[in-house]
Amino acid sequence: MPASLEGKLVVAISSRAVFDFEEENRVFERDDDAAYMALQRERLDVSAQPGVAWALVRKLLQFDPPGRPEAQRRIEVVVVSRNDPVSGLRVFRSAQQAGLRLERGVFTRGRAPWRYLAPLKANLFLSANAEDVGAALDAGIPAARVFPESVKASESHPDEIRIAFDGDAVLFSDESERVFQSGGLDAFQRHEADRVALPLPPGPFKPLLEALHRLQHEDDRPGAPGAGAPVRIRTALVTARSAPAHERAIRTLMDWGIEVDEAMFLGGLAKGPFLKEFEPDFFFDDQTGHCESAARFGPAGHVPAGIANGR
Repeated sequence: MPASLEGKLVVAISSRAVFDFEEENRVFERDDDAAYMALQRERLDVSAQPGVAWALVRKLLQFDPPGRPEAQRRIEVVVVSRNDPVSGLRVFRSAQQAGLRLERGVFTRGRAPWRYLAPLKANLFLSANAEDVGAALDAGIPAARVFPESVKASESHPDEIRIAFDGDAVLFSDESERVFQSGGLDAFQRHEADRVALPLPPGPFKPLLEALHRLQHEDDRPGAPGAGAPVRIRTALVTARSAPAHERAIRTLMDWGIEVDEAMFLGGLAKGPFLKEFEPDFFFDDQTGHCESAARFGPAGHVPAGIANGR
């Protein structure tokens, strides 16, 4: 039978997200793609340094115990990149030298690669290219533009994959955010109080949270595919909501049958200091200001969805 990614958590990631290609990218922006490709060819035998999503990729690949047959793996990471195929050699060589199990890749030599996300059955797409991220979101795939300048993830939790999410326009739709934008905080609070028992419509990252939740619970069942994983998954909701608007968010998760391990209702406080304490391997938010605050303490990804992004 042919290999299949069906039923797996598939993370598609650009080469610039998993490796530090910022110097090479500056050559591309200053000169052209030919200069970029020439530099990558010159450095084929030079192992690239870790990028902003390095820790997340490494931990995801450790979720499956060593030696597990491919058909039984629960997580797959695939490089999906605008790099040319020869530059892709450096990606795979760097991964091999670093001990990362990266086996699949799509390299499109400057063309938009997002169309390949559907046949890959991607649950998440991470890229530094805003255009590709927006196209992936429009196609219904959870996607975020990484901040390459983010502080690297903490090494304090080697046995946990830690992922944090904003609420409105990320896990949930931007329905309530639109009310806030048009009517202010009082209108937002009334809107949420009137609809406290009505679940929020899903946002673009609900499918990813669902997939993570399934993996968490598979890991808890003896003999299940995820049992005995060297790392576990821990999730957090980090939102500007505060009481009483917190209740609708929690009720929505309950209605979905999804649990998060931590929830922070910050009432407009800067999220960065709280993320510094949670130490995520990645944080997703729809507002660039929150991402910039978060990036000072760990990896952050901008989700260009909802009214805050003109969508």
